[in-house]
Amino acid sequence: MALGALGIDLMLPAFDEIRSAFDLAADSTRVAGIVTTYMLGLAVGTLVYGPLSDRTGRRPALYLGFLLYGVGALGAALAPSLSTILVARFLWGVGAAGPRTMVLSIIRDSYEGDELAKRMSTVFAVFILVPVLAPALGAGIVAVAPWRWVFWTCVVYVGAIALWATRLPETLDPADRLESRPSDVMRAVKTVLGNRQTIGYMLALTVSFGAFVSYLASSELILSDVFDQAELFPVFFGALASVMGVAMLSNGRIVDRFGVRATVRRALFAYVVAAGALVAVAALTSGAPPLWLFVGLMAVVLTMHALLIPNANALAMDPMGSVAGTAASIIGFISTGGGAALGAIIDRAFNGTVTPLALGFLLSAISALALVTWAEAGRHAPRTVLPDPVSPEVLG
Repeated sequence: MALGALGIDLMLPAFDEIRSAFDLAADSTRVAGIVTTYMLGLAVGTLVYGPLSDRTGRRPALYLGFLLYGVGALGAALAPSLSTILVARFLWGVGAAGPRTMVLSIIRDSYEGDELAKRMSTVFAVFILVPVLAPALGAGIVAVAPWRWVFWTCVVYVGAIALWATRLPETLDPADRLESRPSDVMRAVKTVLGNRQTIGYMLALTVSFGAFVSYLASSELILSDVFDQAELFPVFFGALASVMGVAMLSNGRIVDRFGVRATVRRALFAYVVAAGALVAVAALTSGAPPLWLFVGLMAVVLTMHALLIPNANALAMDPMGSVAGTAASIIGFISTGGGAALGAIIDRAFNGTVTPLALGFLLSAISALALVTWAEAGRHAPRTVLPDPVSPEVLG
């Protein structure tokens, strides 16, 4: 799970050196393509690995992702021009989609219900915490070695992960293996899109991710333009990412106590209240509240967001045991792509205050609550019963 985030955040400290190496202006935005082409590849790749893995098994799809990730990173490390780097980054992103999608599929193959939610929490905590550490690692590499070593580091890392993953058994039940006929693929897609629980929780993830993407894109501007504290951005961003990581790591204990469905409901109610408080504070301060108050409310909002993400993913995947790969692809593509589009809409509303971001979080929280209520069809969902222990053959 760390591979996808590492492929983005390790690069950021090298941007100035890359501009210099290719004789670009100090304020050139061309290097931003290193992130956007990677994200485009990630989105495209997400649609490929799930259906492929439902046919061939999880391990072949996982290792295809490792291979493309390594080739893309190697190509970027050796590229003679920025344009060539961007092509390699697209391939790199396609590769990164493999481990990201297969993680969700493998966990669903092995767990159900509350236990599934707890395992999801662990992997998403890794995905959240990597951005806290990766920029510092990237800065350290750039300080002592040529900038291309940020790419070489990913080549080495994916090789190490591929070697470690040889101990992972095949988790796809042979009875669930799909044929390659288009009708079988379409049947799997219809299974995913025809399930009320999966659709409801997937769309709740999408609207929540939209506000979160806007936060990622606008947080530096907010610290700079609203609070005139640009130098505090690394501390601000790292501290809130750490809060989210701790929340995800704590999710297992919370689910043990309340059950996954009750955890989602409580987190969403608290999400709405915290986002509403943020909107009220923004309205009372003309969009420029005291920094400490803004950070405190954002910590609560992002904590609820962190509790929602793994649990909603688990509940979206839970009914999809027979087509887990296809489900992981569709859920990942729609939640990521749709969330990115919604985030861009919120970003365009930035007016030099925190008000658009606060409203974005509030609307997303209310929408997510409505979608979850629809997914549960208004019923009082009982606590999910833990499944029987997974067999040793599955766990290896």
